[in-house]
Amino acid sequence: MIGSRVLQRTRCVDADIIDGFRTVPVANVSDVMERVWSAPASIRPIHDGTPMCGPAVTVRAAPGDNLLVHKALDVAEPGDVIVVDAGGDLTNSILGEMMITHAIARRLGGIVIFGAIRDFDTLKTWSFPVFAAGVTHRGPYKNGPGELNVPIALGSMVIEPGDVVLGDGDGVITVPFVDANSILEAAQKKHAKELAHMTDLQNGVADRDWIDAKLRSLGAKF
Repeated sequence: MIGSRVLQRTRCVDADIIDGFRTVPVANVSDVMERVWSAPASIRPIHDGTPMCGPAVTVRAAPGDNLLVHKALDVAEPGDVIVVDAGGDLTNSILGEMMITHAIARRLGGIVIFGAIRDFDTLKTWSFPVFAAGVTHRGPYKNGPGELNVPIALGSMVIEPGDVVLGDGDGVITVPFVDANSILEAAQKKHAKELAHMTDLQNGVADRDWIDAKLRSLGAKF
């Protein structure tokens, strides 16, 4: 029944594609996805900034309740990223250092919470990727309802089980399963182009003529 489902993931992006995404920043992926696909900017890294990349295990949780998150921790596979839609509510934390310790022991790839966490002073020093929208000392409930491995949304960004989830200091983005290969190729090309441009900037030889060309196309007077 909708609202209380524990499902199995039926698809997952290949490991070689996941490894490829580890080589590109979130910003490059965002650029080639036309800058319209993004988790809310309020979802920030809580850890030491280590980048995150892995296939999604999704959770739809009642605000302030982590029963289904506990279940996700037990069924997720090594490298998986648990993504939790807790409605963006910051009244109660969804998890803290004990649940993250369990995630580390199970060799998961990271956790994203559209909601709050606690134990910030501890988690901020750890390298295990944790992204959340806020922090509060108020603990969670464990009553449900909730759903595991169903489509969810963090703001306007839809995530389905098995999609690629990436995170770094710029935030979190998801690449849909069906587009993962083409987006990876485009992001790698974008990253290589930016690295070359950075070298030109450092050497003082970057082409800046495009600025005046753009202004002229807009009718600017010089």
